[in-house]
Amino acid sequence: MNINGYEIKSHSNLEDAYLGYANLEGANLEGANLEGASLKGANLMGADLEGASLKGANLEGANVTGTILEKKEEPQDDKDLKIQQLEEELKKYKDTLKALLDG
Repeated sequence: MNINGYEIKSHSNLEDAYLGYANLEGANLEGANLEGASLKGANLMGADLEGASLKGANLEGANVTGTILEKKEEPQDDKDLKIQQLEEELKKYKDTLKALLDG
């Protein structure tokens, strides 16, 4: 994706960049450094931001509809689905136990 002649792609370093009102619809910004960037009013619809650093970024008025912040792997078969469900249940129990112990 190009914006004003600059190529923006995954793992880009866009720290403190001004991207206000930019059209980043569907952009692959996976793992990008967007710390302190101005994305005010930007169109991020459907953009892939998995693993991107957004610390201090200004997203005021940005369209984040359908933005991907974390991808979830789809189970391949019944065995994978059962394993995924068990892992989710174990995480719930772990979180509950931790809350009780910290409590």
